[in-house]
Amino acid sequence: MNAQKQKNANVVAIITMFFLFGMVGFVTNLAAPAGTIWMSKYEGSNTIGMLGNFMNFFAYLVMGIPAGMLLQKIGYKKTALIAVVVGFFGIGIQFLSGKFASDNVGLTVYLIGAFVAGLCVCMLNTVVNPMLNEIGGGGKKGNTLLQWGSSLNSLFGTIAPVLVGALIGSVTKNTAFSDINLVLYIAMGIFALSAIILYFIHIPDPNVEKIDGRVRSPWKFRHFVLGAIGIFVYVGVEVGIPGTMKFFLENLKNGALDPSAAGTVAATYWFLMLIGRLAGAGIAAKVSGRALLAAVASAAIILVGVAMILPQSIIVSMPVFSNFKFAMQTVPINALLFVLVGLCTSVMWGGIFNLAVEGLGASVKKASGIFMMMVVGGGILPLLQNGIVDWSGKNYMLSYIVPLLGLAYLLFYALIGSKNVNKQ
Repeated sequence: MNAQKQKNANVVAIITMFFLFGMVGFVTNLAAPAGTIWMSKYEGSNTIGMLGNFMNFFAYLVMGIPAGMLLQKIGYKKTALIAVVVGFFGIGIQFLSGKFASDNVGLTVYLIGAFVAGLCVCMLNTVVNPMLNEIGGGGKKGNTLLQWGSSLNSLFGTIAPVLVGALIGSVTKNTAFSDINLVLYIAMGIFALSAIILYFIHIPDPNVEKIDGRVRSPWKFRHFVLGAIGIFVYVGVEVGIPGTMKFFLENLKNGALDPSAAGTVAATYWFLMLIGRLAGAGIAAKVSGRALLAAVASAAIILVGVAMILPQSIIVSMPVFSNFKFAMQTVPINALLFVLVGLCTSVMWGGIFNLAVEGLGASVKKASGIFMMMVVGGGILPLLQNGIVDWSGKNYMLSYIVPLLGLAYLLFYALIGSKNVNKQ
């Protein structure tokens, strides 16, 4: 393939990966707001409300390494095509959960659907991250493409809770999962369209060099191992902060918000992630990933720490992203600080991935599968956080010790753990 054809193929691949990145955000962010419906049917249990999110991310633990192996065997395009087909069926199963009169049966079917949808987004993540990083040549350019892709992830992720919140409005025990069918129709339509597009376009596999003429195990690289742990922690922090905050706002002793209003506050967190990633794409081209990660981790630690100790009686008005425009919403100051963390977490994913695969060469495909397995942190840590809420008698601020400790680890990784100590 000559240089011009290769360049054109790369442009098509980049655009496709950006779109798939967006789909990951949309499907992932359906789980927490949809959990509000099931939460209302089981005496307001936060643990029940987070089960769908847990199943979505548990799929990463199951599918992470197989997805990496699949990527090695059949390449980027076929893996992505299989993923979107699986995603269509995952959303379809969730749609069926609204057809059952029994809440227990409906919840079970929904959780199965969330798990299948999780298999899809795991495979998509396995494809888009190494693809964009390798097309960019790694380093600052690779991180820049990852930040642009992550921006689409945030945009689609912002839309999901807004749509769900607008459709369900005030939640009661009579609220049915079928009330959000419109969102499910949209998701299935996107998957069907994506399958058609992927089938007809050409996506080249990036050329990567082997180390010493062979593919080494990613586990041989200390900075990768610590980075994989970093991804586990990061996704748990990213999901747990807005997801738990939404439940917090719906359960305020004074001035509790309805799911629609709480959803707009959570959506604003994802909107700020979009803004942060758009800005981060430019910053990443000039600043090292290590310095950027250290700076945002430090800022996030301060925001979460202050939010935990400030009294909830301090009320502020904040702009929220509602119905694709901004409006003012009255919230405790704690919620405002948690929302601002979105600016910090926005650039972490690309930075951690970029630092962790530095110097891995052809091992990057295996590494991507392992990374996806570790995304299970997005299910485990928020579940742990909401378990603390239930255990402590609805002490939401205490539960934020989980993301606070996670952010401390990410600061350690940026300053020390991300250094590549391998000789080759």
